[in-house]
Amino acid sequence: MLLAIDIGNTNITLGVFREKELLGKFRMTTKQPRTSDEYGISLRELLRNQDMDPGEVDAVIIASVVSDIMHSFGSAIIKYFGCKPIVVSAGIKTGIRVATENPRQTGPDRIVDAVAAYKLYGGPVIVVDFGTATTYDLVEPDGTFGIGVIAPGIRTAARALWGGAAMLPEIEIRKPDTVLARETISSMQAGLVYGHIGQTEYIIKKLKNESGYNDAKVVATGGLGTIIADETDSIDFYDPNLTLKGLQFIYEKNKKLR
Repeated sequence: MLLAIDIGNTNITLGVFREKELLGKFRMTTKQPRTSDEYGISLRELLRNQDMDPGEVDAVIIASVVSDIMHSFGSAIIKYFGCKPIVVSAGIKTGIRVATENPRQTGPDRIVDAVAAYKLYGGPVIVVDFGTATTYDLVEPDGTFGIGVIAPGIRTAARALWGGAAMLPEIEIRKPDTVLARETISSMQAGLVYGHIGQTEYIIKKLKNESGYNDAKVVATGGLGTIIADETDSIDFYDPNLTLKGLQFIYEKNKKLR
């Protein structure tokens, strides 16, 4: 079995594949510091709780935007799963061409999403990932990925709102029944959700117009993406497992090189 791991700023998302089938998906928090033993034990317990045998994991692939935990995390994989993980980084085979100004500074999660979207839907395709940051990335018809926009994520914007304004409370992020809000909580929800919908529609429109790829498909992913995707015609497909699928595709391209 393949253990695919996406280490983001907020959560670590893990998926277990048998061949191309995603058997299970689970999360753990990124922020809590852990030793390699704590990571290893936690990962094995998470698998067991999903009725999976950790001993069947014979390959691991990781995409991480949090470099300071990689030593402990990589050591955990080697010690508790007996295999050296493939780490998505510059020089790895992906199936697309990363043509950003500095490919080494391009987030591995963005590359993985671009790989999955291009593999599943072809190009041109715009990938929108609603995470800690909301990213909008364009993959051209020939598989070139060199254009992208990074904006604050909806939860990041929410924390800035109630963290920076003393009279604003911490709220649940959800779409209110109407934009015609009459009290503080629904006013904040309306601003956050409808504001993010407007941002999404405008940036997608600008990417299409300025690139000339007006027929580009738009694929969204990320935890809060479903709130936005359900409310706009600018998004063609929503896939919560896009990043894990991209990791599985990249693993298939690199497993023979190990």
